[in-house]
Amino acid sequence: MPEYSPQRDDTPTFPLPHIEHTPPSRISDLPEFHSLRRAQRRFGIRATVLSVGGFLLYVLLSSFVPAVMNQPLYGRLTLGLTLGLGQFVVMGVTAWCYVRHMRTRVDPLARGLKSRLYETGSRRARSAASPQGVAGQPLRHGTRGFRTW
Repeated sequence: MPEYSPQRDDTPTFPLPHIEHTPPSRISDLPEFHSLRRAQRRFGIRATVLSVGGFLLYVLLSSFVPAVMNQPLYGRLTLGLTLGLGQFVVMGVTAWCYVRHMRTRVDPLARGLKSRLYETGSRRARSAASPQGVAGQPLRHGTRGFRTW
């Protein structure tokens, strides 16, 4: 069974002189989109390793070193109970870091990408003369002239 690449490859195998270079037509072809995905992926990997690693460490310590986990810290409060409650702190810190990361790194990239796509779309709409369809409504490409509900 042949293997297929997950990315679309419509580049010609040899250069064609009569084809002019056009700007990317899909959002996933833009470099801003790739930097947005990279920023999300980097944080996602770090947050996952921190959260799952902390929980896995707690489970492994509880399973294999119960004597250490049963060490009293203050009254009936043990190290194991403290580390278990610390999982809530780890999740809270992870959520706070996620919100901060999205506001400072990802949201500005997404807003820039959105504004660039809006500019490109409005430029295309102004440059192309839209033919009029039934009842004076503009035809949309790809809808075959049908109106949507």
